[in-house]
Amino acid sequence: MFTGIVQDMGRIVALEPRAGDVRVRVAVDRLPLDAVRTGDSIAVSGVCLTVVEHDARGFAADVSNETLSLTTLGDLAPGSHVNLEPALRAGDPLGGHLVSGHVDGVGRVVSLAQDARSWRIRFETPPDLARYVARKGSIAIDGVSLTVNEVEGREFGINIIPHTWQVTTIGGYAPGRRVNLEIDPIARYVERLLAAGAAA
Repeated sequence: MFTGIVQDMGRIVALEPRAGDVRVRVAVDRLPLDAVRTGDSIAVSGVCLTVVEHDARGFAADVSNETLSLTTLGDLAPGSHVNLEPALRAGDPLGGHLVSGHVDGVGRVVSLAQDARSWRIRFETPPDLARYVARKGSIAIDGVSLTVNEVEGREFGINIIPHTWQVTTIGGYAPGRRVNLEIDPIARYVERLLAAGAAA
């Protein structure tokens, strides 16, 4: 599990084909890797990946064709920046909301507009995810825990404060950019409970 509080913005160093899938190598800036072990999880732009190699400067993880095709990791190239968050450990503060690192779908940036020192961004969801996005609810976008400001059909808006703009990949967004979306898991549990109640 993760919290959606990004701890570093890493950089893709290499994408190495490996028997049909890819090993991705990520350089870190300030993320401490001294406590990381092979087999640990790190969220890379919202996608939970397993560390297979690491040193003080970065780590490597294998990415399956399934993950490449269903997330934005397939869009990456050497030099691309990614949001990084190590897995939540017992006793760590929960600063955002519970995030699994399992991407529900790929959305799209519709528009950006500056609002004082912040930015307002509108996104479009895939049709099957729109019903899970609620005003003032939580959503993870490229692994960043955010609060939904408003919802209109398949589009929703969020507000980005200067700190988040500076320390995550959101500062590089432009209209048309594809983004990883993970809905609040509570929404899925509520839907499941309601469906079970209706069937009873």
